[in-house]
Amino acid sequence: MADTAHGPPGSAQHIVHLVSSGAATSRADLVRELGLAPSTVSSRVQELVAAGVLTESGEGASRGGRRPRLLRVRAQGGVALAADLGSHHARLGAVDLGGGVLGPVDLPHDITAGPEPVVDWLCDRVAELAARERDAGRAVRALGVAFPGPVEPAGGRVLSPSRMPGWHRYPLREALAERLGLPVTVENDATMMAVGEHRAARPELDHLVVVKAGRGIGSGVIAAGRPHDGANGAAGDISHVRIEAAGERPCSCGNIGCLETVASGAALIRELAAQGVEVGSTSALLRLVADGDPRATTLVRTAGRHIGTVLSVVVNFFNPQAVALGGVLATAEPLVAAVRGVLYERCLPLATADLEITTTVTGPDAGLIGAGLTALRRHLPTTAPPPEPGATAPTDPGATARKNPGGSGRRESLPSGRQSPPSGTQSPPPPQSPPPSRPDGAAGEEPAARRDRRQPTPRQEESASA
Repeated sequence: MADTAHGPPGSAQHIVHLVSSGAATSRADLVRELGLAPSTVSSRVQELVAAGVLTESGEGASRGGRRPRLLRVRAQGGVALAADLGSHHARLGAVDLGGGVLGPVDLPHDITAGPEPVVDWLCDRVAELAARERDAGRAVRALGVAFPGPVEPAGGRVLSPSRMPGWHRYPLREALAERLGLPVTVENDATMMAVGEHRAARPELDHLVVVKAGRGIGSGVIAAGRPHDGANGAAGDISHVRIEAAGERPCSCGNIGCLETVASGAALIRELAAQGVEVGSTSALLRLVADGDPRATTLVRTAGRHIGTVLSVVVNFFNPQAVALGGVLATAEPLVAAVRGVLYERCLPLATADLEITTTVTGPDAGLIGAGLTALRRHLPTTAPPPEPGATAPTDPGATARKNPGGSGRRESLPSGRQSPPSGTQSPPPPQSPPPSRPDGAAGEEPAARRDRRQPTPRQEESASA
């Protein structure tokens, strides 16, 4: 089986998704959904129950045998903290395993101040948020950050962001993880918006484009049910596509004639100022549109046509099932109507025959949901919850600790993919032989290599149980 949008088949992430979505309510359901041996499913479920991620209680309907115990995602099973950063504001909150957002807040901040001030500010806010969640009895698993610029897919390093001096190649993920002592993911904000919209509102779609239209413009792409970053994290960056209507206007990226210079919130504010109308923010611009101001309405409608012109190439090339418009500018109906009109006008009939063109369902929380669920997916534990601050905790959240059957009292950390024997399963007894003697004549510990060779592998256990 190929990897799913929620992790490798049969992984902890995949199992939690099946349970939280209602696709599986018992171990028997998981066996049918995953096509794995009952002993393997039982082992993985038991790990998630022990880690405090799932609960198993009550009884479901019988299908001819014993009534199955019902699986649920534990309400207090842990959260990821999430931060959706913009150029002049940030939205922070906690995201639970079901994709719910807890206590979101919007705060002003200036990302152009440079990496160090922003990291200091963000660490303070995240520490406050973590304390709030722990006081509420929820385990904090990780931090997910949606960043308004290209991000290196593998390393969480910021790459060549426009309008952000000092950020190029800044190791944001590493800096935050070191300061906070948490696992951290850093991804592009438009991509995280697409992930949040897909996971929370449109999981049935395999191909989706989500546009973030605010002070800047970007888009996130879901291809074959998974976020598409591209080779260097630049996939979906429609903001710097050159369009004829932009002429020779200089762009913050160093080029001229980019879409951003005529269709972003910042560009519209500048154009209104040139017409003698001063507004301090994109929200103030949209209030003028809501009040029917003709100049603001005309500008927003024209911006929608420019965005639609670029998206028409994307739709013809990618052939998505839906285009969802998000960001603050997407709350202006004239802009949405203009985008829709241009797409139907310029795209192939086959590409728009079943195309849904709408606004995001998840609204301002899309980026938080995407960042939080991405962090949970990558750092979902299969060990017991970490001890309280001050105690020594395992450093690898993906490792499964188990007691050494040799009786030495040491703990071994299994690499990802290997599983401990399920509860209640009888392993074949090892051959009986006296332990080797130490030079001093005392009974010594059996050599680890010989002892490990006798331990049954999960595949042997599955074959035996089958």
